[in-house]
Amino acid sequence: MGEQHREISVAEFFEKNRHLLGFNNPQKAIITCVKEAVDNSLDACEQERILPEIHVSIDDAGGDNLRFQIKDNAVGIDRDVIPNIFGKLLYGSKFHKLQQSRGQQGIGISASGLYAQLTTGNPVKIYSKKKGQEDTNMFKVRIDTQNNEPEIIEDRVVDDYDFQHGTSIEMEIEGRYTTGHHSVRNYLKHTAIMNPYSRIVLNEPDGNTIEFPRVSQTLPPIPKEIKPHPHGVELGVLMRMLKNSSSRTVSSFLQSEFTRVGRTSADKIVEKAGLSGKERPLSLEKSDIEDLLEAMQNTSLQNPPTNCLSPIGEDLMEEGLRKELNPDFVASVTRKPSVYRGNPYQIEAAIAYGGDIDEDGRYEALRFANKVPLLYKRSSCATTEAIKQTDWSRYGLSQSGNIPKGPVVILVHMASVWVPFTSEGKEAIAQYPEIIKEMKLAVQKVGRKMKRYLSKKRKEKVLKKKRKKLSAYGTAMAPALEKLTNVEEDIIRKELMETLKKEYGKEAGINGGDS
Repeated sequence: MGEQHREISVAEFFEKNRHLLGFNNPQKAIITCVKEAVDNSLDACEQERILPEIHVSIDDAGGDNLRFQIKDNAVGIDRDVIPNIFGKLLYGSKFHKLQQSRGQQGIGISASGLYAQLTTGNPVKIYSKKKGQEDTNMFKVRIDTQNNEPEIIEDRVVDDYDFQHGTSIEMEIEGRYTTGHHSVRNYLKHTAIMNPYSRIVLNEPDGNTIEFPRVSQTLPPIPKEIKPHPHGVELGVLMRMLKNSSSRTVSSFLQSEFTRVGRTSADKIVEKAGLSGKERPLSLEKSDIEDLLEAMQNTSLQNPPTNCLSPIGEDLMEEGLRKELNPDFVASVTRKPSVYRGNPYQIEAAIAYGGDIDEDGRYEALRFANKVPLLYKRSSCATTEAIKQTDWSRYGLSQSGNIPKGPVVILVHMASVWVPFTSEGKEAIAQYPEIIKEMKLAVQKVGRKMKRYLSKKRKEKVLKKKRKKLSAYGTAMAPALEKLTNVEEDIIRKELMETLKKEYGKEAGINGGDS
Protein backbone atom coordinates (compact mmCIF):
# COMPACT_ATOMS: atom_id res chain seq x y z
CA MET A 1 0.00 0.00 0.00
CA GLY A 2 2.88 2.37 0.73
CA GLU A 3 3.94 2.36 -2.92
CA GLN A 4 0.52 3.70 -3.90
CA HIS A 5 0.81 6.80 -1.76
CA ARG A 6 2.00 10.05 -3.30
CA GLU A 7 1.73 13.75 -2.67
CA ILE A 8 -1.32 15.56 -4.08
CA SER A 9 -0.79 19.12 -5.24
CA VAL A 10 -3.32 21.82 -4.36
CA ALA A 11 -4.02 22.28 -8.09
CA GLU A 12 -4.89 18.59 -8.43
CA PHE A 13 -7.16 18.80 -5.41
CA PHE A 14 -9.17 21.73 -6.76
CA GLU A 15 -9.18 20.20 -10.24
CA LYS A 16 -11.33 17.43 -8.73
CA ASN A 17 -13.16 19.69 -6.26
CA ARG A 18 -13.83 22.82 -8.29
CA HIS A 19 -17.23 23.29 -6.59
CA LEU A 20 -15.40 24.40 -3.44
CA LEU A 21 -14.20 27.50 -5.30
CA GLY A 22 -17.55 28.47 -6.83
CA PHE A 23 -17.49 26.52 -10.09
CA ASN A 24 -20.58 24.43 -9.31
CA ASN A 25 -22.29 24.92 -12.67
CA PRO A 26 -21.83 26.89 -15.93
CA GLN A 27 -24.02 29.78 -14.78
CA LYS A 28 -22.14 30.26 -11.53
CA ALA A 29 -18.76 29.65 -13.19
CA ILE A 30 -18.88 32.76 -15.38
CA ILE A 31 -19.87 34.90 -12.37
CA THR A 32 -16.99 33.46 -10.32
CA CYS A 33 -14.43 34.11 -13.05
CA VAL A 34 -15.58 37.71 -13.53
CA LYS A 35 -15.71 38.26 -9.77
CA GLU A 36 -12.14 37.11 -9.16
CA ALA A 37 -10.73 39.30 -11.92
CA VAL A 38 -12.76 42.39 -10.96
CA ASP A 39 -11.74 42.03 -7.30
CA ASN A 40 -8.06 41.99 -8.28
CA SER A 41 -8.50 45.04 -10.52
CA LEU A 42 -10.23 47.08 -7.82
CA ASP A 43 -7.62 46.18 -5.21
CA ALA A 44 -4.77 47.08 -7.55
CA CYS A 45 -6.31 50.44 -8.46
CA GLU A 46 -7.15 51.44 -4.90
CA GLN A 47 -3.68 50.55 -3.64
CA GLU A 48 -2.14 52.99 -6.14
CA ARG A 49 -4.89 55.64 -5.70
CA ILE A 50 -6.17 55.19 -9.25
CA LEU A 51 -9.88 55.70 -9.97
CA PRO A 52 -10.80 52.28 -11.40
CA GLU A 53 -11.80 51.87 -15.03
CA ILE A 54 -12.87 48.28 -15.73
CA HIS A 55 -14.21 46.83 -18.98
CA VAL A 56 -15.82 43.39 -19.02
CA SER A 57 -16.65 41.75 -22.37
CA ILE A 58 -18.39 38.39 -22.74
CA ASP A 59 -19.03 36.63 -26.08
CA ASP A 60 -20.34 33.29 -27.25
CA ALA A 61 -17.48 31.00 -28.24
CA GLY A 62 -19.59 28.24 -29.75
CA GLY A 63 -21.27 25.27 -28.13
CA ASP A 64 -21.52 25.71 -24.37
CA ASN A 65 -18.48 27.95 -24.16
CA LEU A 66 -18.07 31.64 -23.39
CA ARG A 67 -15.09 33.88 -24.08
CA PHE A 68 -14.55 36.79 -21.75
CA GLN A 69 -12.04 39.58 -21.30
CA ILE A 70 -11.48 41.89 -18.35
CA LYS A 71 -9.35 44.98 -18.81
CA ASP A 72 -8.36 47.54 -16.16
CA ASN A 73 -6.29 50.70 -15.78
CA ALA A 74 -4.27 49.61 -12.71
CA VAL A 75 -0.48 49.87 -12.56
CA GLY A 76 0.18 46.56 -14.32
CA ILE A 77 2.01 43.47 -13.06
CA ASP A 78 5.76 42.86 -12.88
CA ARG A 79 6.74 40.62 -15.78
CA ASP A 80 8.52 37.98 -13.70
CA VAL A 81 5.51 37.23 -11.46
CA ILE A 82 2.80 37.06 -14.14
CA PRO A 83 3.17 33.29 -14.78
CA ASN A 84 2.93 32.46 -11.06
CA ILE A 85 -0.07 34.70 -10.43
CA PHE A 86 -2.09 33.02 -13.18
CA GLY A 87 -0.51 29.57 -13.21
CA LYS A 88 -0.02 28.63 -9.58
CA LEU A 89 -2.65 28.21 -6.88
CA LEU A 90 -2.03 29.67 -3.41
CA TYR A 91 0.41 32.23 -4.79
CA GLY A 92 -0.26 35.81 -3.76
CA SER A 93 0.76 38.81 -1.70
CA LYS A 94 -2.16 39.05 0.72
CA PHE A 95 -2.38 35.77 2.64
CA HIS A 96 0.23 36.64 5.26
CA LYS A 97 -0.84 40.26 5.67
CA LEU A 98 -3.24 41.43 8.37
CA GLN A 99 -4.68 44.10 6.11
CA GLN A 100 -8.10 44.48 4.56
CA SER A 101 -8.26 43.41 0.92
CA ARG A 102 -10.74 41.75 -1.42
CA GLY A 103 -8.52 38.77 -2.12
CA GLN A 104 -6.99 36.76 0.71
CA GLN A 105 -5.92 33.29 -0.34
CA GLY A 106 -4.11 33.61 -3.68
CA ILE A 107 -6.53 31.14 -5.26
CA GLY A 108 -9.14 33.14 -7.15
CA ILE A 109 -7.78 34.16 -10.54
CA SER A 110 -5.51 31.10 -10.89
CA ALA A 111 -8.49 28.86 -10.07
CA SER A 112 -10.41 30.58 -12.88
CA GLY A 113 -7.58 29.69 -15.23
CA LEU A 114 -7.65 26.13 -13.94
CA TYR A 115 -11.39 25.95 -14.68
CA ALA A 116 -10.77 27.33 -18.18
CA GLN A 117 -8.20 24.68 -19.09
CA LEU A 118 -10.29 21.96 -17.44
CA THR A 119 -13.45 22.75 -19.45
CA THR A 120 -12.06 24.03 -22.77
CA GLY A 121 -8.39 23.01 -22.73
CA ASN A 122 -7.33 26.58 -23.49
CA PRO A 123 -4.67 28.59 -21.62
CA VAL A 124 -5.21 32.02 -20.09
CA LYS A 125 -3.99 35.00 -22.09
CA ILE A 126 -2.62 37.96 -20.12
CA TYR A 127 -1.61 41.42 -21.31
CA SER A 128 0.01 43.68 -18.73
CA LYS A 129 1.51 47.13 -19.20
CA LYS A 130 3.40 48.63 -16.29
CA LYS A 131 2.91 52.28 -15.43
CA GLY A 132 5.60 54.35 -17.13
CA GLN A 133 6.51 51.67 -19.70
CA GLU A 134 5.71 51.65 -23.41
CA ASP A 135 5.74 47.90 -24.09
CA THR A 136 3.09 45.42 -23.03
CA ASN A 137 3.98 41.91 -21.83
CA MET A 138 1.83 39.13 -23.26
CA PHE A 139 1.70 35.62 -21.79
CA LYS A 140 -0.30 32.49 -22.46
CA VAL A 141 -0.23 30.32 -19.33
CA ARG A 142 -1.48 26.90 -18.29
CA ILE A 143 -1.22 25.15 -14.92
CA ASP A 144 0.81 21.99 -14.49
CA THR A 145 -1.67 20.51 -12.01
CA GLN A 146 0.58 17.67 -10.81
CA ASN A 147 3.21 20.12 -9.63
CA ASN A 148 1.08 23.27 -9.18
CA GLU A 149 3.48 25.19 -11.40
CA PRO A 150 2.89 27.53 -14.37
CA GLU A 151 3.45 26.25 -17.88
CA ILE A 152 4.24 29.13 -20.23
CA ILE A 153 2.80 28.53 -23.69
CA GLU A 154 3.73 31.92 -25.13
CA ASP A 155 5.78 34.88 -23.91
CA ARG A 156 6.31 38.00 -26.00
CA VAL A 157 6.26 41.80 -25.95
CA VAL A 158 3.58 43.73 -27.86
CA ASP A 159 2.79 47.43 -28.21
CA ASP A 160 -1.02 47.43 -28.24
CA TYR A 161 -2.89 48.23 -25.04
CA ASP A 162 -5.84 50.62 -24.87
CA PHE A 163 -5.01 52.19 -21.50
CA GLN A 164 -1.75 53.90 -20.55
CA HIS A 165 -1.21 51.07 -18.07
CA GLY A 166 -3.09 48.10 -16.67
CA THR A 167 -3.84 44.42 -17.15
CA SER A 168 -6.11 42.47 -19.48
CA ILE A 169 -7.15 38.84 -18.94
CA GLU A 170 -8.77 36.63 -21.58
CA MET A 171 -10.26 33.19 -20.97
CA GLU A 172 -12.55 30.71 -22.67
CA ILE A 173 -14.66 28.62 -20.31
CA GLU A 174 -17.72 26.42 -20.25
CA GLY A 175 -20.37 28.84 -19.05
CA ARG A 176 -23.95 30.01 -19.37
CA TYR A 177 -24.80 33.71 -19.46
CA THR A 178 -28.04 34.77 -17.74
CA THR A 179 -29.54 38.11 -16.69
CA GLY A 180 -31.44 37.21 -13.50
CA HIS A 181 -30.57 37.72 -9.84
CA HIS A 182 -27.57 35.39 -10.06
CA SER A 183 -25.84 36.93 -13.05
CA VAL A 184 -22.75 38.87 -14.09
CA ARG A 185 -24.91 41.93 -14.68
CA ASN A 186 -26.31 41.84 -11.14
CA TYR A 187 -22.91 41.14 -9.63
CA LEU A 188 -21.44 44.19 -11.36
CA LYS A 189 -24.44 46.30 -10.34
CA HIS A 190 -23.85 45.41 -6.69
CA THR A 191 -20.13 46.05 -7.15
CA ALA A 192 -20.93 49.49 -8.56
CA ILE A 193 -23.09 50.27 -5.51
CA MET A 194 -20.27 49.50 -3.08
CA ASN A 195 -17.57 51.09 -5.29
CA PRO A 196 -19.16 54.31 -6.65
CA TYR A 197 -15.72 55.74 -7.46
CA SER A 198 -15.36 53.09 -10.20
CA ARG A 199 -16.51 53.11 -13.80
CA ILE A 200 -17.48 49.64 -14.99
CA VAL A 201 -18.57 48.78 -18.54
CA LEU A 202 -20.17 45.44 -19.41
CA ASN A 203 -20.49 44.18 -23.00
CA GLU A 204 -22.96 41.27 -23.05
CA PRO A 205 -23.03 38.40 -25.55
CA ASP A 206 -26.05 39.86 -27.40
CA GLY A 207 -24.17 43.10 -28.09
CA ASN A 208 -25.88 45.05 -25.33
CA THR A 209 -23.62 47.46 -23.42
CA ILE A 210 -24.31 48.46 -19.83
CA GLU A 211 -22.34 51.20 -18.10
CA PHE A 212 -22.16 51.64 -14.35
CA PRO A 213 -20.86 55.23 -14.19
CA ARG A 214 -18.52 56.76 -11.66
CA VAL A 215 -20.31 59.23 -9.38
CA SER A 216 -17.54 59.98 -6.89
CA GLN A 217 -13.91 61.02 -7.17
CA THR A 218 -13.24 59.94 -3.58
CA LEU A 219 -11.34 56.73 -2.89
CA PRO A 220 -11.57 55.01 0.51
CA PRO A 221 -8.44 55.14 2.70
CA ILE A 222 -5.58 52.71 2.09
CA PRO A 223 -5.53 50.07 4.85
CA LYS A 224 -2.26 49.60 6.72
CA GLU A 225 -0.71 46.23 7.53
CA ILE A 226 -0.65 45.34 11.23
CA LYS A 227 0.94 42.56 13.28
CA PRO A 228 -1.14 39.81 14.91
CA HIS A 229 -2.78 40.48 18.26
CA PRO A 230 -1.95 38.13 21.18
CA HIS A 231 -5.65 37.38 21.76
CA GLY A 232 -6.03 35.97 18.26
CA VAL A 233 -3.11 33.51 18.15
CA GLU A 234 -3.47 29.72 18.45
CA LEU A 235 -0.94 27.26 19.85
CA GLY A 236 0.36 25.90 16.55
CA VAL A 237 0.84 29.39 15.12
CA LEU A 238 2.67 30.55 18.25
CA MET A 239 4.98 27.52 18.06
CA ARG A 240 5.82 28.32 14.45
CA MET A 241 6.40 32.00 15.22
CA LEU A 242 8.78 31.13 18.06
CA LYS A 243 10.67 28.69 15.85
CA ASN A 244 11.11 31.24 13.04
CA SER A 245 11.81 34.25 15.25
CA SER A 246 15.15 36.07 15.14
CA SER A 247 14.50 37.68 18.54
CA ARG A 248 17.07 36.89 21.24
CA THR A 249 14.61 36.69 24.15
CA VAL A 250 10.98 35.81 24.71
CA SER A 251 10.32 39.34 25.95
CA SER A 252 11.71 40.94 22.78
CA PHE A 253 9.84 38.34 20.72
CA LEU A 254 6.52 39.45 22.22
CA GLN A 255 7.28 43.13 21.62
CA SER A 256 8.49 42.72 18.04
CA GLU A 257 6.05 40.12 16.70
CA PHE A 258 2.73 41.34 18.15
CA THR A 259 0.73 44.52 18.12
CA ARG A 260 -0.22 46.28 21.38
CA VAL A 261 2.60 44.60 23.32
CA GLY A 262 5.11 46.99 24.84
CA ARG A 263 7.72 46.44 27.52
CA THR A 264 5.22 46.61 30.40
CA SER A 265 2.74 44.25 28.72
CA ALA A 266 5.49 41.80 27.84
CA ASP A 267 6.66 41.74 31.48
CA LYS A 268 3.11 40.97 32.64
CA ILE A 269 2.75 38.14 30.12
CA VAL A 270 6.03 36.39 30.95
CA GLU A 271 5.37 36.77 34.68
CA LYS A 272 1.95 35.09 34.31
CA ALA A 273 3.58 32.35 32.23
CA GLY A 274 6.16 31.67 34.95
CA LEU A 275 9.05 32.76 32.74
CA SER A 276 11.79 35.32 33.20
CA GLY A 277 11.46 36.73 29.70
CA LYS A 278 15.16 36.21 29.04
CA GLU A 279 14.72 32.70 27.61
CA ARG A 280 15.57 32.19 23.95
CA PRO A 281 12.41 31.53 21.87
CA LEU A 282 13.83 28.27 20.48
CA SER A 283 14.56 26.95 23.97
CA LEU A 284 10.93 26.82 25.13
CA GLU A 285 9.35 23.43 25.70
CA LYS A 286 5.80 22.75 24.59
CA SER A 287 4.50 23.14 28.16
CA ASP A 288 6.24 26.54 28.38
CA ILE A 289 4.61 27.63 25.11
CA GLU A 290 1.19 26.52 26.36
CA ASP A 291 1.69 28.59 29.52
CA LEU A 292 2.86 31.53 27.43
CA LEU A 293 -0.22 31.33 25.19
CA GLU A 294 -2.57 31.19 28.19
CA ALA A 295 -0.83 34.21 29.70
CA MET A 296 -1.09 36.14 26.42
CA GLN A 297 -4.81 35.50 26.16
CA ASN A 298 -5.49 36.34 29.81
CA THR A 299 -3.54 39.59 29.91
CA SER A 300 -5.57 42.74 29.39
CA LEU A 301 -4.33 44.52 26.26
CA GLN A 302 -5.52 47.32 24.03
CA ASN A 303 -7.57 46.27 21.04
CA PRO A 304 -5.58 46.03 17.79
CA PRO A 305 -5.27 49.23 15.70
CA THR A 306 -7.99 49.79 13.13
CA ASN A 307 -6.03 51.58 10.41
CA CYS A 308 -5.76 48.13 8.81
CA LEU A 309 -9.42 48.58 7.77
CA SER A 310 -10.84 50.54 4.86
CA PRO A 311 -14.60 50.97 5.30
CA ILE A 312 -16.50 52.47 2.40
CA GLY A 313 -18.03 55.22 4.56
CA GLU A 314 -21.56 56.56 4.87
CA ASP A 315 -21.36 59.12 2.05
CA LEU A 316 -20.06 56.66 -0.55
CA MET A 317 -22.62 54.00 0.44
CA GLU A 318 -25.44 56.49 -0.03
CA GLU A 319 -24.02 57.74 -3.34
CA GLY A 320 -23.80 54.17 -4.63
CA LEU A 321 -27.39 53.33 -3.65
CA ARG A 322 -28.77 56.53 -5.16
CA LYS A 323 -26.85 55.97 -8.38
CA GLU A 324 -28.04 52.43 -9.03
CA LEU A 325 -31.46 52.28 -7.29
CA ASN A 326 -32.79 55.88 -7.36
CA PRO A 327 -34.70 55.52 -4.07
CA ASP A 328 -36.89 58.12 -2.37
CA PHE A 329 -34.99 57.69 0.88
CA VAL A 330 -31.55 56.41 1.86
CA ALA A 331 -29.68 56.29 5.18
CA SER A 332 -26.43 54.70 6.29
CA VAL A 333 -24.21 54.08 9.30
CA THR A 334 -20.60 53.04 9.85
CA ARG A 335 -20.14 51.37 13.24
CA LYS A 336 -17.02 51.77 15.36
CA PRO A 337 -14.48 48.96 14.82
CA SER A 338 -14.81 45.77 16.89
CA VAL A 339 -12.65 42.69 17.42
CA TYR A 340 -13.29 38.95 17.10
CA ARG A 341 -10.57 36.42 17.91
CA GLY A 342 -8.00 39.21 17.90
CA ASN A 343 -9.01 40.36 14.39
CA PRO A 344 -10.38 43.90 13.94
CA TYR A 345 -13.50 44.32 11.85
CA GLN A 346 -16.05 47.01 11.11
CA ILE A 347 -19.72 46.76 10.17
CA GLU A 348 -21.52 49.21 7.89
CA ALA A 349 -25.18 49.25 6.94
CA ALA A 350 -27.46 51.26 4.70
CA ILE A 351 -31.13 51.21 3.79
CA ALA A 352 -32.94 52.47 0.70
CA TYR A 353 -36.70 52.83 0.35
CA GLY A 354 -39.14 53.60 -2.46
CA GLY A 355 -38.35 55.26 -5.77
CA ASP A 356 -37.35 52.79 -8.46
CA ILE A 357 -37.08 49.89 -5.99
CA ASP A 358 -39.45 47.02 -6.74
CA GLU A 359 -42.93 47.84 -5.41
CA ASP A 360 -44.18 44.24 -5.18
CA GLY A 361 -43.49 44.06 -1.44
CA ARG A 362 -40.27 42.02 -1.64
CA TYR A 363 -37.23 43.37 0.10
CA GLU A 364 -33.67 42.74 -1.09
CA ALA A 365 -30.60 42.22 1.07
CA LEU A 366 -27.24 43.30 -0.34
CA ARG A 367 -24.42 41.44 1.42
CA PHE A 368 -20.81 42.57 1.15
CA ALA A 369 -17.47 41.48 2.60
CA ASN A 370 -14.50 43.81 2.01
CA LYS A 371 -16.60 45.61 -0.65
CA VAL A 372 -17.24 42.36 -2.56
CA PRO A 373 -20.87 41.29 -3.24
CA LEU A 374 -21.98 37.93 -1.84
CA LEU A 375 -24.62 36.43 -4.15
CA TYR A 376 -24.85 32.85 -2.91
CA LYS A 377 -25.52 30.89 0.32
CA ARG A 378 -27.74 33.63 1.70
CA SER A 379 -29.40 31.42 4.31
CA SER A 380 -26.11 30.50 5.99
CA CYS A 381 -24.76 34.07 6.15
CA ALA A 382 -24.45 36.16 9.31
CA THR A 383 -25.99 39.10 7.45
CA THR A 384 -29.21 37.20 6.78
CA GLU A 385 -29.39 36.07 10.39
CA ALA A 386 -28.98 39.65 11.63
CA ILE A 387 -31.80 40.87 9.38
CA LYS A 388 -34.05 37.99 10.45
CA GLN A 389 -33.44 38.71 14.14
CA THR A 390 -34.55 42.32 13.70
CA ASP A 391 -38.20 43.24 14.40
CA TRP A 392 -38.90 45.33 11.32
CA SER A 393 -42.45 46.18 12.42
CA ARG A 394 -40.80 48.54 14.93
CA TYR A 395 -39.32 50.47 12.03
CA GLY A 396 -42.45 50.97 9.95
CA LEU A 397 -42.31 47.85 7.75
CA SER A 398 -44.70 44.93 7.71
CA GLN A 399 -43.26 41.44 8.06
CA SER A 400 -43.89 38.00 6.64
CA GLY A 401 -42.55 35.70 9.33
CA ASN A 402 -39.19 37.28 10.16
CA ILE A 403 -38.66 38.78 6.71
CA PRO A 404 -39.46 42.50 6.10
CA LYS A 405 -41.87 43.45 3.34
CA GLY A 406 -41.91 46.56 1.22
CA PRO A 407 -39.94 48.40 -1.46
CA VAL A 408 -36.76 48.35 0.61
CA VAL A 409 -33.12 47.37 0.12
CA ILE A 410 -30.98 46.58 3.17
CA LEU A 411 -27.22 46.70 2.70
CA VAL A 412 -24.72 45.24 5.17
CA HIS A 413 -20.93 45.39 4.72
CA MET A 414 -18.25 43.70 6.80
CA ALA A 415 -14.72 45.11 6.52
CA SER A 416 -12.03 42.96 8.14
CA VAL A 417 -8.42 41.86 7.89
CA TRP A 418 -9.70 38.28 7.78
CA VAL A 419 -13.35 37.68 6.93
CA PRO A 420 -14.58 34.35 8.39
CA PHE A 421 -16.10 32.92 5.23
CA THR A 422 -17.99 29.64 5.45
CA SER A 423 -16.09 28.10 2.51
CA GLU A 424 -13.25 28.63 0.06
CA GLY A 425 -15.76 30.07 -2.39
CA LYS A 426 -16.16 33.15 -0.14
CA GLU A 427 -19.94 33.22 -0.49
CA ALA A 428 -21.20 33.76 3.07
CA ILE A 429 -19.94 35.12 6.40
CA ALA A 430 -19.84 32.67 9.30
CA GLN A 431 -22.49 33.23 11.95
CA TYR A 432 -20.32 34.28 14.88
CA PRO A 433 -22.60 35.73 17.61
CA GLU A 434 -20.46 38.86 18.07
CA ILE A 435 -20.56 39.62 14.35
CA ILE A 436 -24.34 39.09 14.17
CA LYS A 437 -24.76 41.42 17.15
CA GLU A 438 -22.77 44.20 15.44
CA MET A 439 -24.77 43.74 12.24
CA LYS A 440 -28.05 43.93 14.14
CA LEU A 441 -27.03 47.16 15.84
CA ALA A 442 -26.12 48.65 12.46
CA VAL A 443 -29.36 47.70 10.68
CA GLN A 444 -31.42 48.81 13.69
CA LYS A 445 -29.84 52.25 13.53
CA VAL A 446 -30.63 52.75 9.85
CA GLY A 447 -34.05 51.23 10.57
CA ARG A 448 -34.74 54.02 13.07
CA LYS A 449 -33.81 56.61 10.46
CA MET A 450 -36.20 54.98 7.98
CA LYS A 451 -38.95 54.92 10.62
CA ARG A 452 -38.74 58.70 11.02
CA TYR A 453 -38.99 59.12 7.26
CA LEU A 454 -41.97 56.76 6.97
CA SER A 455 -43.74 58.40 9.94
CA LYS A 456 -43.35 61.81 8.35
CA LYS A 457 -44.53 60.44 5.02
CA ARG A 458 -47.65 58.91 6.60
CA LYS A 459 -48.39 62.12 8.49
CA GLU A 460 -48.14 64.10 5.27
CA LYS A 461 -50.54 61.64 3.63
CA VAL A 462 -53.10 62.10 6.45
CA LEU A 463 -52.78 65.88 6.32
CA LYS A 464 -53.17 65.90 2.57
CA LYS A 465 -56.34 63.83 2.84
CA LYS A 466 -57.71 66.14 5.56
CA ARG A 467 -56.87 69.23 3.50
CA LYS A 468 -58.63 67.76 0.48
CA LYS A 469 -61.82 67.14 2.46
CA LEU A 470 -61.81 70.58 4.05
CA SER A 471 -61.12 72.18 0.69
CA ALA A 472 -64.16 70.40 -0.73
CA TYR A 473 -66.29 71.57 2.22
CA GLY A 474 -65.11 75.15 1.72
CA THR A 475 -66.01 75.09 -1.96
CA ALA A 476 -69.50 73.78 -1.15
CA MET A 477 -70.05 76.27 1.70
CA ALA A 478 -68.93 79.39 -0.16
CA PRO A 479 -72.29 80.11 -1.96
CA ALA A 480 -74.28 79.77 1.28
CA LEU A 481 -71.85 81.96 3.19
CA GLU A 482 -72.14 84.60 0.47
CA LYS A 483 -75.88 84.87 1.12
CA LEU A 484 -75.40 85.02 4.91
CA THR A 485 -72.56 87.52 4.95
CA ASN A 486 -73.06 89.51 1.72
CA VAL A 487 -69.38 88.85 0.97
CA GLU A 488 -68.55 87.73 -2.56
CA GLU A 489 -68.14 83.98 -3.05
CA ASP A 490 -64.63 84.29 -4.56
CA ILE A 491 -63.41 86.26 -1.57
CA ILE A 492 -64.83 83.68 0.86
CA ARG A 493 -63.24 80.80 -1.04
CA LYS A 494 -59.91 82.61 -1.12
CA GLU A 495 -59.98 83.26 2.63
CA LEU A 496 -60.92 79.65 3.34
CA MET A 497 -57.99 78.43 1.26
CA GLU A 498 -55.64 80.86 3.02
CA THR A 499 -56.80 79.46 6.37
CA LEU A 500 -56.21 75.87 5.20
CA LYS A 501 -52.83 76.83 3.88
CA LYS A 502 -51.90 78.41 7.20
CA GLU A 503 -53.04 75.36 9.23
CA TYR A 504 -51.86 72.50 6.97
CA GLY A 505 -49.78 73.92 4.16
CA LYS A 506 -46.33 73.46 5.66
CA GLU A 507 -46.89 69.78 6.38
CA ALA A 508 -49.23 68.91 3.52
CA GLY A 509 -47.69 70.94 0.72
CA ILE A 510 -50.72 73.26 0.10
CA ASN A 511 -50.11 76.12 -2.27
CA GLY A 512 -52.23 79.10 -3.25
CA GLY A 513 -53.50 77.38 -6.39
CA ASP A 514 -55.18 74.43 -4.61
CA SER A 515 -58.95 74.23 -4.71
